[in-house]
Amino acid sequence: MIKGFEPVFDKNSNILILGSFPSIKSREILFYYGNKQNRFWKLLSKIFNAEFNTTDEKKDFLYKNKIALWDIVDECEIKGSSDSSIKIIKVSDLSVILEKADIKKIICNGKKAYEIYKKYYGNLQTECICLPSTSPANVIFNEDLWINELKERI
Repeated sequence: MIKGFEPVFDKNSNILILGSFPSIKSREILFYYGNKQNRFWKLLSKIFNAEFNTTDEKKDFLYKNKIALWDIVDECEIKGSSDSSIKIIKVSDLSVILEKADIKKIICNGKKAYEIYKKYYGNLQTECICLPSTSPANVIFNEDLWINELKERI
């Protein structure tokens, strides 16, 4: 079993972005969306007209913009970075964030995160949407759709 990352949030967070599980590259650098080919940080940079490079700068950006970041899978067996290979999962305990921050919207980054969220947390009243995965493996990614959908919810 491989353990994921701790959540990034504070009491002011009001949007929670949930991924599925950290990629190999992310696990190497010990932070979310570490693969330089992943579109996540580039999209947030465009949406917010912000620049960040280091993990600390990314965390500061998240806090400043009231965004919480976590993965729906806390621990699992996984081959490489592929969501389709995720097995034997331990789901993240979202109450860690939901009891301390006033989360108004949950955004799942990709279908796998959304499927797991719905299976384990589908009864939550918090609005939840699924955006296309920002992973480089998603070859049909639509940047405009992602940006417009996120802008509507922030």
